[in-house]
Amino acid sequence: MEDLQRLLVSEHGVSVSVLPEKGRCLFTARDFSPGEVILSEEPYVSVPNKSSTESRCDWCFTSSNLKRCSSCHVVCYCGSTCQKFDWKLHRLECQLLARLDKNRITSLTPSIRLIVKLYLRRKLQNEKVIPTTAMDNYNLVKEIVSHIAEVEETQLVLYAQMASLVNIIMQWPDLNIKEITEDFSKLACNAHTICDSELIPLGTGLYPVISIINHSCSPNSVLVFEGRIATVRAMQQIPKGSEISISYIETAGSTMTRQKALKQQYFFTCSCPRCIKLGQPDDIQESAVLEGYRCKDHKCDGFLLRDPDSRGFKCQQCGLVRDKEEILKIAGEVKAMSDKASSALSSYGQTKEALENYLMVEKLQVKLCHSSSINLLRTRETILKILMELQDWKQALIYCRMTIPVYERVYPKIHPLRGLQYYTCGKLEWLLGHTIEAVKSLTQAVDILGITHGTNSRFMKDLIGKLEEARAEASYKLSSMDD
Repeated sequence: MEDLQRLLVSEHGVSVSVLPEKGRCLFTARDFSPGEVILSEEPYVSVPNKSSTESRCDWCFTSSNLKRCSSCHVVCYCGSTCQKFDWKLHRLECQLLARLDKNRITSLTPSIRLIVKLYLRRKLQNEKVIPTTAMDNYNLVKEIVSHIAEVEETQLVLYAQMASLVNIIMQWPDLNIKEITEDFSKLACNAHTICDSELIPLGTGLYPVISIINHSCSPNSVLVFEGRIATVRAMQQIPKGSEISISYIETAGSTMTRQKALKQQYFFTCSCPRCIKLGQPDDIQESAVLEGYRCKDHKCDGFLLRDPDSRGFKCQQCGLVRDKEEILKIAGEVKAMSDKASSALSSYGQTKEALENYLMVEKLQVKLCHSSSINLLRTRETILKILMELQDWKQALIYCRMTIPVYERVYPKIHPLRGLQYYTCGKLEWLLGHTIEAVKSLTQAVDILGITHGTNSRFMKDLIGKLEEARAEASYKLSSMDD
């Protein structure tokens, strides 16, 4: 730990501290500016997601030019370079996987592979086949908290079943079910979902140093990935001596929803600046807007609260009361239609039917929900995704623009999801010839994503290139109009 502390202070300008109420935390040892890299880390172990439709390279997570390992027939690589990088570890894993029967291979989840690779890498480092460094050693994994005492019995049983399969795969006499079970609990609380630049999940990785960073629903930093490398960047000016925070969960929700998600998966109650407002008037209003119901007068944009004098919900703006039974009836219709839409979407060849069903869900939600409702937003995001898949660009742009005001409400000015939504809007506008609007949207995207993603990645270089082309096209159109 002393070696890690010296390295973090001297090379990264951060330090590890221990607080009684939080445990280990990461603090700044100098000032950081928006967009500045605070910390980068390669995974101790990582695995791609398991998918029936798409395989990925076990090292870099690309889905292009893949070849399956000729021995185990489980792991894929995109070429000899990635295979060589991973060979010391995969050589051992390959031997274990090659002797499994088809049923066991089918049961091989990413989590199980992650644990197997964890023990194999520990073995290779102990034998000095793979070198250790201050930021790359198994002692950092040992220090991660498992919260095993707080895990529910049903989840413990599942971990124990998965541990039994790991034991069967490894066949190491010094491994025991209890140790493996605890390590599964560590992964559940501390592993990170590896995403591409557009935040599409690709796999899972364990980053022991980055896992020291605590959560906030109003974080000052953001975690993004460039390939398998995790990078934490400052989203705002962070003075020396400040705690670094990232978000563990989707923060676009009510305080109660966020608290529930954090308690269920991470076993703590958040006390960030947003969460300490729980139950205060502003928090009650925000919850009612994001997850509650709309006024029955569609010209009114008020939010509803339960009315103690009736069996309904009263608009806090115009005073109209909406009957509880009416709300329950529409909510039931939304649930039934949502289930139908979800089923159609997951069925091959039923994309158009799914779109029709989601449009019905949206129609019902417009009657039920506030215009800034998270549920309505998620439905419109799904419709947008389907429309883009069907290449209905005009309708896709309409729906993308519908989501923007809600994104601007639920996410801070610098947030990757907000930046990516501007990016999607800009691409659609440019495709449809709305060049002036495209320049505005792409500029907004670059202003945000340049901070959250940096400016040197291939994704950002492509985005900046698109913006420059759109500006040149807009300039040409304006000069043509003047002529």
